[in-house]
Order: sequence, then C-alpha cells, then structure tokens
Amino acid sequence: MALRLPMPGRARAARPDLAVVAEQHLGTVVRYLTGMVGDPVLAEDLAAATFETAVRTWSRYDPERASPAVWLCQVARSRALDHFRREGRRRARETRYASETPLHDPGPAEPGGLSAPMRAALARLSDAEREAVALRVILGLDTAEAAQVLDISPTACSSLLHRALTKLRREVGDARG
Repeated sequence: MALRLPMPGRARAARPDLAVVAEQHLGTVVRYLTGMVGDPVLAEDLAAATFETAVRTWSRYDPERASPAVWLCQVARSRALDHFRREGRRRARETRYASETPLHDPGPAEPGGLSAPMRAALARLSDAEREAVALRVILGLDTAEAAQVLDISPTACSSLLHRALTKLRREVGDARG
C-alpha cells in the first residue's frame, strides 16, 4: 500500500463531522432514494441503511475525492442497488414457487406530487435515465457530481439526462394532447 503524501503547499481537506453531514444531507439522500425507488417509505428505510453504512465507513471517506453529499449519494445508490438485487431474487423465487393463481402485486407506491402522465413517463425511462433525472433535477447536483455518483463521465451523464428529458417532454406532451 503506497503512502499518499500531501502536495507541498496544499493543505489536506479536513473530514467534516459525520453528525453535521448527516443532519445537512438527510433530506438530500431521502429525495434521491425516493426518485430512484419511487416509494417514500422504502426510500426512508434505504436512507437509514445508507447512514448506518456511513457510520461504519466514515473513516474511509476522502474529502478530496468527493463532497459529503456526493459520497452519501454513492453509498445510497449502493444500498438501493443491493435492494433491487434482493427484490429481483425474491421475486424470482416467488414466481418459481407460485401457484397457478398469480398473486396481485401492486408494485411500488408512486412518489407524491407528480401528475399521472409524469409518473407514467418516468416509469418508462430506463433505471439509468430515472437516476440521472433524480440526481440532476430533483437533487440539483451539477453534472460532475451526478456523474461521480453514477460512476460515468460528465459527458455521458449529460447525454443520459438529455435523452431522459427528451423522452419525458415527448411523453408528457403527448399525454396532454
């Protein structure tokens, strides 16, 4: 393991207090997760898991690599992706062992405050497009921060957002007549 020495004349960024960071960014993380999963209750559960992970891994947070909000969104994204994988495995098991009469699955609850055409249009976006919209539009992260959370280049993030917004405009515009 190589020892990283600070650059001469450059002070190392101080790691902020986790309690302060958590208080400042709890709403950001919950809004991001709500945009990702579409269910405010599930988003709060995932936010709790996010901050539980943050407490355990705060010593590894490097303030020179990402802002606290971006780092927390990366942790939240990881928790949400873990949830989606678990849900996929659970659904596959249930499907495999289900009786001939399928159970009604109402799906996740819709986030509040959106029109029916907008909810429908968002549901038709890819997961990546929905996530880009959540990061850039709902949270207001800049392109570089959103790209860092998504682990893609800023150019790819801009393209992804542009495609998503074009689809949303087209679909919501078509629904209005």
